Amino acid sequence: MKKMFFLLALIAGPFIVMAQPGNEPADTSWKKIYRATATKVNDLVHTKLDVRFDYDKAWMYGKEWLTVKPHFYPTDLLTLDAKGMDIKEVAIMRGTAKAALKYDYDGMELKIKLDKTYKGGENYTVYIDYVSKPNEIKVKGSAAINDAKGLYFINPKGEDKDKPTQIWTQGETEANSVWMPTIDKPNQKTTDEIYMTVPAKYVTLSNGLLISQKKNADGTRTDYWKMDLPHSPYLFFMGVGDYKIIKDSYKGKEVSYYVEPEQAPYARGVFGLTPEMIKFYSDRLGVEYPWQKYNQIVGRDYVSGAMENTTTTLHQESAYQNARQLTDGNTWETVIAHELFHQWFGDLVTTESWSNITVNETMADYSQTLWMEYKYGKDAGDDENYQGMAQYLGNPNEAKKDLVRFRYSDKEDVFDLVSYQKGGRVQHMLRNFVGDDAYFKSLNNYLTTNKFKNGESHQMRLAFEEVTGKDLNWFWNQWYFGSGHPIVKIDYNYDDANGKAMVIIEQTQKTDKIFKLPLAIDVYNGANKKRYNVWAENKIDTFTFSYTQHPDLINVDADKITLWQKTDNKTAENFIHQVKYAPLYLDRKEALDYFGKKAMPELAEGLKDKYAPLRRSTINKLGTSKFKDDAKVIEAIEKIANTETDRKTKAAAISFLAKKGDAKYKSIFEKNISDSSYSVAGAALEGLQNLEPAKSYELAKNTAVMQRVTWVMWSMTSS
Repeated sequence: MKKMFFLLALIAGPFIVMAQPGNEPADTSWKKIYRATATKVNDLVHTKLDVRFDYDKAWMYGKEWLTVKPHFYPTDLLTLDAKGMDIKEVAIMRGTAKAALKYDYDGMELKIKLDKTYKGGENYTVYIDYVSKPNEIKVKGSAAINDAKGLYFINPKGEDKDKPTQIWTQGETEANSVWMPTIDKPNQKTTDEIYMTVPAKYVTLSNGLLISQKKNADGTRTDYWKMDLPHSPYLFFMGVGDYKIIKDSYKGKEVSYYVEPEQAPYARGVFGLTPEMIKFYSDRLGVEYPWQKYNQIVGRDYVSGAMENTTTTLHQESAYQNARQLTDGNTWETVIAHELFHQWFGDLVTTESWSNITVNETMADYSQTLWMEYKYGKDAGDDENYQGMAQYLGNPNEAKKDLVRFRYSDKEDVFDLVSYQKGGRVQHMLRNFVGDDAYFKSLNNYLTTNKFKNGESHQMRLAFEEVTGKDLNWFWNQWYFGSGHPIVKIDYNYDDANGKAMVIIEQTQKTDKIFKLPLAIDVYNGANKKRYNVWAENKIDTFTFSYTQHPDLINVDADKITLWQKTDNKTAENFIHQVKYAPLYLDRKEALDYFGKKAMPELAEGLKDKYAPLRRSTINKLGTSKFKDDAKVIEAIEKIANTETDRKTKAAAISFLAKKGDAKYKSIFEKNISDSSYSVAGAALEGLQNLEPAKSYELAKNTAVMQRVTWVMWSMTSS
């Protein structure tokens, strides 16, 4: 699952706290509760559903045939999660005949007394006739998932003329038991088949394959969906609505995009890289895409960002973008990559408990870095990785949490910056430490060993140890079963007389924990560098290097992979050398940030950087610096405004010039006012507004540039 809530939560956080009534102390009793993996008394085997929907009441009428078996010990009791339902009938199936069973139901759990004691591994099938009333149940959501009623009727009576009528489901964490009785725990797996009866004008979508469709005399149609590979109950999905289906394929398997009809022309622009993503992940993992097909659907009023239901991902409506928005880049691309990767990590192998959600969400978060690196180059991958690191480090409270968390107040709490952003950076360090070949072979080992089963962090560790031959307990204990990150101060001493350079790394975090850090240190003379691999594992470590010529730069963490907060006491001359010779995105970004903070003219070097986002951020820094009127700076930005191919960077350059209020740029503004990019057109409009307000207003009306304001505001909160 991908959440877009973190930035907004951080911004709104102080106001949310202030709005709380009183000063009641928080309940911390949960800290004493160990969240064990759910005990298996019975195992799900197969789930068969026959459902129809009452749009006026927002109810679902369901019939279920649930095949179950005792996990190991004999039992005569079946306990199912069934939230807020009306239970009409419970029976045991004997062939095609039914025999009534006694049961107790408290509105949340359905406890069924079986007709006999069943042995371990002995299948039996119960029949349940029920009514799901999702709008009548009160359940707790979270910051990640702001509601948890499982089944959602969107504009069911059609009263809102600007909104389509839809039905969709959201199961994670344990909400699908609002619309189907089940054992709603992630360590259960079951095959399924669903018969969905809907108004004939609508299309349906569910897990697996659409086997048949039957028209009914009452104007409805019954669609039969079958999923013949086991998956967890929270990954079940149903979708209904007026959708246009745009079809792609991957190796003969259907890859399709369900969008509202007016969005059909843009569907490939948003989702069209999916087949390439499937191939990339299949090849990289050495595990072919494991399911029968892959669908993506967009739901109105969705309660989260996106959800990786098996074979069928549900996206929020922010995925929709028109052609002009897509000109600026597909803002939903990493979400699409994230959810797809879950089809391996989360669906093929599923966390056995919410405490171990890292084996789902950490991996999907890191998949965004893998995709961006593959598709757009190492700078883009490093940029994506850095954004995740910055989000985690930007919230100090997250440092208190373990990545694998056996104690929490509510299971929803584990969907946070630790399980996602911190975990993704932990994977980046692990990949660097073991090397690419071993990293991906280890992931292959984990997936193939545990396919269609459940996994936890220790199983991933064992998969890596088997491949690498290394004991990795230290890494897992430090990063998975411990909290926080190192906070370091890096100092440098040079003894030219004796040809000795010293690097002093001090861990200053205010805890007793000292991190063990494998580090690469590059020592530069001109463009030449020599690498030293060292371990920092004490509160203060000093590393000494011999030289015959005073180093121009000593670059600690030369691969720029370590998750830490650092104060790196390099000189201005060091950073000047770094921006010129150190090759990585973060090398250059760190230097440019230093130049900006110190108001150094070398900041302008960023205008020539090979990576467009760094050129863009440099323009923005220069726009508020004392160099904004420097002739050479202006000349360079004029060139970018005229020749840049990256639309957002071109827009930044035009916006820089717009603030000059100089009529000599009028031709640039007029030339770009109708640009296909909202960002470029909006920046051009800004320039004309400063020169000719009345004319710019008319142009805005004629070119629909005003839409760009809404688009930019949305982009700022969802990027």
